[in-house]
Amino acid sequence: MGPHERHRPSAPLVVVIDGPAGAGKTTVARAVARALGLPLLDTGAIYRTLALVAQRRAIAWDDEPGLAALAVAFPIALGELPADGGPQAVRYAGEDVTAAIRTPAMSQGASKVSALPAVRAALLGIQRALGDRGCVAEGRDMGTVVFPDAPHKFFLTADLPTRALRRHAELAANPGAAVPSLDEVQREVAERDARDSSRAAAPLRQADDAVLVDSSGVGIDAVVERVLEHIRAATGA
Repeated sequence: MGPHERHRPSAPLVVVIDGPAGAGKTTVARAVARALGLPLLDTGAIYRTLALVAQRRAIAWDDEPGLAALAVAFPIALGELPADGGPQAVRYAGEDVTAAIRTPAMSQGASKVSALPAVRAALLGIQRALGDRGCVAEGRDMGTVVFPDAPHKFFLTADLPTRALRRHAELAANPGAAVPSLDEVQREVAERDARDSSRAAAPLRQADDAVLVDSSGVGIDAVVERVLEHIRAATGA
């Protein structure tokens, strides 16, 4: 049993971690999910997959009716977290798209399709269904829209240079992917910040009852431990 691992609680538990691109949400959420024995709900992966499938079907990322129709019945499956620390498997209609969705293009595509109200409405039920038995959900509106009644909410952030560096490292770890320069990544992260924060549908913002965690200059293990300590204190575990 690792330093952060705990037995799964008997009652369903929902933990949400929101925040901007590159804040470390996925890494922290994975570690917290493992520690609590809960499934990981990576909503970014859902939007990335939608962007990928739309591109393959020649549906423009600003075609709101076309994207919403595609999203209504969306056969996506998120795998369990592998014991070796590898990425969570993502399958669409049985096809493994884990690597295909982790590119700069799909990151930008996810940001564009997720800004459309009809798309978000179409995927809301899918996200809630995936997390209805308890989960650690990470995204941008988990605490404000998808799981507004979640008992444990966190908003993870960091300064722009730190987030760009983390995002660049994430891209570099994707086998076979073309890795843009750090400056390009920082520009893309800043563009996504502006788009996610200004969109009309479920803009990126901290829920009123979310705990703010600034991870600038802080190791991921320390961030994970802070999140877990807060949950333990709230649950008496």
